Amino acid sequence: MRKAIKRIKKYFSKNFEVLAAALIFLIILIIKVDFYKAIILMLEFIVIMEIVKMISEYIKKDTLRLRHILDTFIIFLIRDVIILSTDKNKDYFDIVFLLFVISVFFIFRILAVKFSPGIITVSKKAVIEYDDKLYKKDLSMKESNKDE
Repeated sequence: MRKAIKRIKKYFSKNFEVLAAALIFLIILIIKVDFYKAIILMLEFIVIMEIVKMISEYIKKDTLRLRHILDTFIIFLIRDVIILSTDKNKDYFDIVFLLFVISVFFIFRILAVKFSPGIITVSKKAVIEYDDKLYKKDLSMKESNKDE
């Protein structure tokens, strides 16, 4: 029994989002909010988080990355697709049009990452984001090495 409890604790310590989702679901059941409305509110919350993240980055670094702007638009459009697809009076043209716009934004996002101006370090498992300050420092180090 203790091994099972330890395994459960270990699982939830690594997968905190499962515990958070279960807690949110229980709160929705207790408050008796319509599931449709709860999903819409959670999706709006995600959009607001992305916008706040974007504004925070602008305040800290005085620059906006195109990738963050595109991510915000993509999330907002996915939210609209989910809302329209769960509507009783579905307009399939609107859903298909939004899916087309999302695919175009995904293409722009891929191009924005591929042709970004900084250094992108690629490891075997992931792509690590570049930092403009490190890029400038690396360039200055290369220039000083040329002088020697």
